[in-house]
Amino acid sequence: MTSEIIITKFYKKYGESGESPRVFFSPGRVNLIGEHTDYNGGYVFPCALSYGTYMAARITDTKTIKFASLNFDFTIEIPLSELNNKVKNEWVNYPLGVFDEFKKTGVEPDHGIELLFSGDIPNGAGLSSSASIETVTGFFINKVFGKNKLNLVELALLCQRAENKFIGVNCGIMDQFAVSVGKKDHAIFLDCDTLNYELVPIKLDGLKLIISNTNKKRQLADSKYNERRSECEQAVKYLNKFKKIKNLGKLSLNEFNELSARIPDEVIRKRALHVVSEDQRCVEAVDALKNGDMMRFGVLMNESHNSLKDDYEVTGTELDTLVEEARNIKGVLGSRMTGAGFGGCTVSLVKEESVDIFIKNVGKKYEQRTGLKPDFYVADVGNGVKEIQ
Repeated sequence: MTSEIIITKFYKKYGESGESPRVFFSPGRVNLIGEHTDYNGGYVFPCALSYGTYMAARITDTKTIKFASLNFDFTIEIPLSELNNKVKNEWVNYPLGVFDEFKKTGVEPDHGIELLFSGDIPNGAGLSSSASIETVTGFFINKVFGKNKLNLVELALLCQRAENKFIGVNCGIMDQFAVSVGKKDHAIFLDCDTLNYELVPIKLDGLKLIISNTNKKRQLADSKYNERRSECEQAVKYLNKFKKIKNLGKLSLNEFNELSARIPDEVIRKRALHVVSEDQRCVEAVDALKNGDMMRFGVLMNESHNSLKDDYEVTGTELDTLVEEARNIKGVLGSRMTGAGFGGCTVSLVKEESVDIFIKNVGKKYEQRTGLKPDFYVADVGNGVKEIQ
């Protein structure tokens, strides 16, 4: 997708009368390591992708907003006075939630708008298509109607609130943060409790990141995501009887090992173990990247997936199969699930000369074992949300 293509599609949809539409872009993201730590106040290490969501927008003299997408058949025209009403089971709830949150800050459109979205992020793959749609909408509202009232971190927080309150998914801050402040050829080492962050250069000399999509469709709101979050909150309640902590991100691995027997429920204990150990892996992974130790980075990716599989139990047959087959390929340094789990994608660190054989062999073996045909994306690390034209 390019700005020229989406403008052509925009004119076909809405006509050429009026001003030229403005075009905005927000990327998807992949989390390199640090999974299910964000809502526990821990560390994450995501990066923005070159894939993402394009949005063409034109102000009109009407009092309605028209929503359309090149990815979905559903279109709708909504009066400005009714932007706080949800549309049952439709993609437009993501931008609507952002309009609703901006209204609470005193920023709302005073003219009609024609909107056309187009994304090349696989929906439901765990690469944050929802956060990308939210953030591109929010960037547009903030710039055109809010006169840049919010900075990028504040924008990320607003879009997170939209997903929490309007959509009903109790997500952490990582997705919206990564697609807002991402920088080309850098990953974001983010403390999800304080929102302090560092942009860390990614030097993939002779290596490629390959994202493998299971093509097992899932709806995050209907998954066990909220259940896992509740289990982590229960772990904190148990531990608070012996050590006052705000969240699991406040525990070192040594502290957890000393206190873990205080959690009487074995399942809750395993959930907490994943979070605390994953936090430690995230810190070590950043150090490995800074030191150029990509072999160590790959080992930590593998350990992360094993923990997500055995202790957090959010992987499933499809993700585990992709990881197993990836690790059988010579030239793969590490492979792990990325995103919320229960389907979605893996991310693998692969030597450049092994990319073709990786895609061929992993694809073949995965299809034989699951009956599903995977998709592969050789990922570039891109910039965060921006206006293109």
